[in-house]
Amino acid sequence: MTNISDNYLTLADGNKMPQQGFGVYKITDQSEFDQAIESAWNHGYRLFDTAQMYKNEQNLGDSLQKLSAPRDQMFITTKISEANQGYDKSISSLKESLTKLQMDYVDLLLIHWPINTEFFETWRAFEDIKKEGLAKSIGVSNYDMVHIQYLATQAHEMPVLNQIEVSPLMSQKPMLKFNTENNITTQAWSPLGRGKVLNNPTIQKVAEDTGKSAAQVILRWHLQNGIAIIPKSVHDARIAQNADIYDFELTSAQMAQMDSVNTNHRVSKEPELVYEFGEQYPY
Repeated sequence: MTNISDNYLTLADGNKMPQQGFGVYKITDQSEFDQAIESAWNHGYRLFDTAQMYKNEQNLGDSLQKLSAPRDQMFITTKISEANQGYDKSISSLKESLTKLQMDYVDLLLIHWPINTEFFETWRAFEDIKKEGLAKSIGVSNYDMVHIQYLATQAHEMPVLNQIEVSPLMSQKPMLKFNTENNITTQAWSPLGRGKVLNNPTIQKVAEDTGKSAAQVILRWHLQNGIAIIPKSVHDARIAQNADIYDFELTSAQMAQMDSVNTNHRVSKEPELVYEFGEQYPY
């Protein structure tokens, strides 16, 4: 039986990535960080996802150092912020990120949001970063179809991953199909919809029928949709529960029930507006 530690997806560049990882958004206290990372590692998580915008790359680097685990057993993702986009800044800011992470390379480097001003130059930097071996794989985050289609007009290689908001409230079916057709792995950030969907009666019913929690059936729904996920928590019991989704399967009827919850409701920004403004906007 597959479990969290041996459940890998193969990206379009041939690199393998754990399908389930651990997000660290909004964790900034070092002792809380240490406990969360140790707990996640002990429960089988091997992918850790941070970003320049989270201002906690140094925390993650420190926590991982304390684990003393071999670097090749970890899969580390970070993201270039809007302020650090552009050819030179992308490269120099990644080097700063690597110093904070205390690593020679990241496994996956993402552009955090598309912005119109540095759109192609940032991707050109990413292609060179990969050639230099500072990132094993390169991808994007919060890109809509039109951004990926536009990128394709000048890119020498395409993103292997698109990390987007996906949850039962925002199921993104057309986008998932588009990513798949273009050999781009979809990774869901905020896979639980920031908790807004846990009390949904339809999801509660599926949870009841499977004997699992609402969070577990949502994460299982993602897995069965072929999506990578990075749920976050600082509580050991929750971290363990989120990893314990490999001993059951949702039926096609239950998958359809989960799909029916969708309202195309975002918990975050509209990518096209970030692209136009060149930064995230009040929301």
